[in-house]
Amino acid sequence: MAEQTYGAAVIGGGIVGAATAMALSGKVRGGVVVLEKEDRLAAHQTGNNSGVIHSGLYYRPGSLKAQNCTQGREALYRFCMENGIPHKRCGKLVVATREAELPALERLAERGEANGLTDLRRLRGLDELRAYEPHVYGLAGLWVPQTGIVDYHAVTAAFAKCIRERDGEILTGTRFISRNADGDTQVLETTSGTIRCRTLVNCAGLQSDRVARACGVNPGLKIIPFRGEYYVLRPERESLVNGLIYPVPDPNFPFLGVHFTRMINGGVEAGPNAVPAFRREGYRKLDISLRDMAETFLYPGFVRMGLRHLGMGVGEMWRSWVKPAFVASLRRLIPEIAGSDVKRGGAGVRAQALEADGTLVDDFRIVEAPGMVHVLNAPSPAATAAITIGETIAARVMDQLKLKS
Repeated sequence: MAEQTYGAAVIGGGIVGAATAMALSGKVRGGVVVLEKEDRLAAHQTGNNSGVIHSGLYYRPGSLKAQNCTQGREALYRFCMENGIPHKRCGKLVVATREAELPALERLAERGEANGLTDLRRLRGLDELRAYEPHVYGLAGLWVPQTGIVDYHAVTAAFAKCIRERDGEILTGTRFISRNADGDTQVLETTSGTIRCRTLVNCAGLQSDRVARACGVNPGLKIIPFRGEYYVLRPERESLVNGLIYPVPDPNFPFLGVHFTRMINGGVEAGPNAVPAFRREGYRKLDISLRDMAETFLYPGFVRMGLRHLGMGVGEMWRSWVKPAFVASLRRLIPEIAGSDVKRGGAGVRAQALEADGTLVDDFRIVEAPGMVHVLNAPSPAATAAITIGETIAARVMDQLKLKS
């Protein structure tokens, strides 16, 4: 019997990989296969975030992030309704706690409106803020009704169900090793044996730059892992938070600041901070990989970025190790919070793409090569926008396959 050649092989079983495979399944000759090195889908970035469905408030109008978030948010809400996935369009409150933040808050409102957000409410003074969050402190705020919460594990599982129903395959415990070309066919060596496909799709997240290099493609960047650590409110203090409470973010840094998130499955998270991880999939402080550390700390781009953001970096590290410092950042939003009200929760690791000059890659970065599509940066709102991002990647795959026909 002849060895099967798939139409497309997707490396990475996070939400973007699963959404891409879902968009391709049932459409490509030979079918689709997803290769996931862990024993389950959504094991890394997808499964370790707080489950926020982002509105599109923060992103530069016209950017891929803005376009995909606006369309993807509504596509995700529809998908959840059609598939019975618990979710809630709860809205969120962005709070300015200092006079210096007021111009940035207004710029956020203007950016949100440019991105198509309607019914944004500009709030002034404590009374207006506390109509939404009775325990918050601030000078002004912005109410964003489009924001929601969901369990992205459940969303990814629903994507996987669609893939299988359309005769796609999902191979867990299958790590990509190398790639070679055999004419128009991509020959992939994996821990589960040889897999042949007409097009390879790299959605490997934290390992995406390494996968690209193994395929002979220079990604032009390096993935730097940032660990985001969370605290959780003790059950008896969860009443301090109604929904989602965010600070005004620093526009020079691609993180949103420590915030409060009421989760779809119960509980309230507080965080995250953002510190360099010593391992690409290092969820604990002392998870260490000498290879990963060398690649991060010896990379010229990291050195340049570190010098540029030294003060912020030191502050993030201090909050990581010193609980009172973390609690102090929470108290900016809710002054009633005490150290006894929170306990350490989980952590996630973000794949932050960084260029050699120290520039943090802020938008989606997709690179094509013959027979290959490499997704090298899929930052937040990747989970929110997964359906539309998957369709965008799938369209590129289909274009490549048409050229081969």
